[in-house]
Amino acid sequence: MNILLAQAEHIDHLAVLFDQYRVFYNQASDLAAAKQFLGERFKQRDSAIFVAMDNQSMVGFTQLYPSFSSVSMQRVWILNDLFVVENYRKQGVANLLMDVAEQYARSSGAVRIVLATQITNIAAQRLYESRNYVKDEAFYHYMLRLI
Repeated sequence: MNILLAQAEHIDHLAVLFDQYRVFYNQASDLAAAKQFLGERFKQRDSAIFVAMDNQSMVGFTQLYPSFSSVSMQRVWILNDLFVVENYRKQGVANLLMDVAEQYARSSGAVRIVLATQITNIAAQRLYESRNYVKDEAFYHYMLRLI
């Protein structure tokens, strides 16, 4: 298993996984929109995407978005997406993706990685807690839906 920093040439295979990820979160499948969205991320260079490759097959990905902490005046990375195709789950692929994402964040001088997961996604919560991620109990996080 190899973990690579995704490049624009990975977009066709990555878009398929990204679309599956969105379907997992109850969104309608839209491969063309997934490809367009990812294409914009590559063009704008506003995210870092790592892919898990088993030989020539792409079997998972994680996407990080940059942010900053005004209080610490340091970079923060938002681990926004983590997905492994079903027949590769429980084989350590998500851990490998997170290893590389954490190394990438450290090498950028980031103070932390933040993430969110569905309350019902117990498997993801176990993974994060096994890696020493701590549930935020000091702050409430709010969202304003704009559309």
